[in-house]
Amino acid sequence: MPTLYEQLEKDVRYIEGSKACMNCGVCTAICPAAEVSDYDPRMIVSLVQQKDEAELEKLLKSDTIWRCGECLSCKTRCPRGNVPCYIIQALRALSIETGLFIESEQGRKQLAIKRTVGDHILKYGYCIYFDEVDLETYPEQGPVWDWFRNNRESMMERLGTSYKKNTSGTLRNTSKESLDDLKKIFDETGGTQRFEKIEQYSSVKAKELKKDFSGEKDEYWKYLYNE
Repeated sequence: MPTLYEQLEKDVRYIEGSKACMNCGVCTAICPAAEVSDYDPRMIVSLVQQKDEAELEKLLKSDTIWRCGECLSCKTRCPRGNVPCYIIQALRALSIETGLFIESEQGRKQLAIKRTVGDHILKYGYCIYFDEVDLETYPEQGPVWDWFRNNRESMMERLGTSYKKNTSGTLRNTSKESLDDLKKIFDETGGTQRFEKIEQYSSVKAKELKKDFSGEKDEYWKYLYNE
């Protein structure tokens, strides 16, 4: 079985992102996430360069690799052409592939993202779809949101949208042909397999925590989303 590093080094994002780091720290200085958290891209690149298998495993189990916002500010500043963000993307992929993400509080939240943004893309063709934005899941919308949802047909018409219409415009129906194409893209690029891995390993953690894992907004999902 290949080591974690052998798997990491096969990822094109790792290959493209790791050039010749001299540990100058410019990436950390420009990083928005580093300004508001303990995230430090310089330290991550430095650790990865050491090729210490035990340390890499600890990194894949940590919250650290989930702090990056993937803004690519680091790419624009590195004097050696490194891209810490690409390395992070490769680390995240490996963490999910190996199931180590469930050992991290932030990593486990991949299930919450998968069952909202991910599933909505495949179901509706939108990252966030109006009908799925309810107050239980998004309380920050406020009480007026319920009124808006209850009167959605007339409100959407007044706003000039194409809500649930088979035509062009905002919130139009995505054709079955387009949804089928999206599914094929996910299948071919590994997205479908990634989603399956997230569900598979998350079910293990849910069982460990003795929480219901029956699908969509089950007890385990709510635990991740709210806690």
